[in-house]
Amino acid sequence: MLDEKLFVELGGLKQKIHIRTEDESRPVLLFLHGGPGVINRHAIMTAHKDLVDTFTLACWDQRGSGGSYYNCPEETLTIERVTDDAAELVEWLCKRFKKDKIFIIGGSWGSELGTWLSYRYPARLAAYVGFGQVVDGAKNEEISYSFTLKAAKEAGDLKSVKALEELGPPVKGEYKGGFKGMMIQRNVMMKHGGYSKSAAKRSYFDSMVKPMLLSGEYSIRDMIGTFLGYKRVLTKMWPMVAVTDLARTCPEFQIPYFIFDGRLDYNTPAELVEDYFAKVKAPKKELVWFDNSGHNPMSDEPEKFKPLLREKLMEIAKSEKEKGIAV
Repeated sequence: MLDEKLFVELGGLKQKIHIRTEDESRPVLLFLHGGPGVINRHAIMTAHKDLVDTFTLACWDQRGSGGSYYNCPEETLTIERVTDDAAELVEWLCKRFKKDKIFIIGGSWGSELGTWLSYRYPARLAAYVGFGQVVDGAKNEEISYSFTLKAAKEAGDLKSVKALEELGPPVKGEYKGGFKGMMIQRNVMMKHGGYSKSAAKRSYFDSMVKPMLLSGEYSIRDMIGTFLGYKRVLTKMWPMVAVTDLARTCPEFQIPYFIFDGRLDYNTPAELVEDYFAKVKAPKKELVWFDNSGHNPMSDEPEKFKPLLREKLMEIAKSEKEKGIAV
């Protein structure tokens, strides 16, 4: 059993990763967290640690976030640089575990990062899986805001309605007040079930922050980096995320491209996914819907999500092995 937290230098910055496996010969599955700036190794290494029965799990605190917060120059917080970091990490993992290719999975912002990685650096990737799939930054926020305002009105939540109306709708994917404005919208959205049924009526702190604090995954230094880095990373990178249009910029892939998406998602609205997926060109592609899930079907419907993840990726691993490719 390998269970190791360490630093890897990516793009000139030491960045923290956590690797866990029962067998180093198993396929490597690299998780790309959301945000930008919202680390998730506490969830992967606790609630989803059972995936170690099939994969070598690798979690990474991206540049400026969590354990990778320290000594990160603000000007390096760009989509291009983080994508390059991810490509360097893929190379490192291939070398460390003697693989020709590995698998990647990304949720929310991680789905955008994973899509860019798949488009720009496919050679070392066996397949991509996305959930909470980002498609179009500006349309994303328009739909999310409209849903949230309507839901608050229907619930008679006058306080939230007032806050949203004072905030106003997003302009080109950005809210008035930047980070603070986005948090107003996200908190109300979560309260009214736009993130998931399980998060409804719960605050952002209870849904996101408390699990991190209670997980035992992070050192005090990691936690300080998380709370100092989150706002900084999101503020710096959101204008870049807001102008995302993946149908225009990443239309074709050289690797299998999977989306496992929740139909109830209004954080990255599910209604944008189907049209995007229809336009995607890939040697193999599949869109799987999770009817009772929101933004994170891996947590909302794990009994469906994880068996399918194992099945789809291990089929590819078997196929690659028959070609003499180590996955």
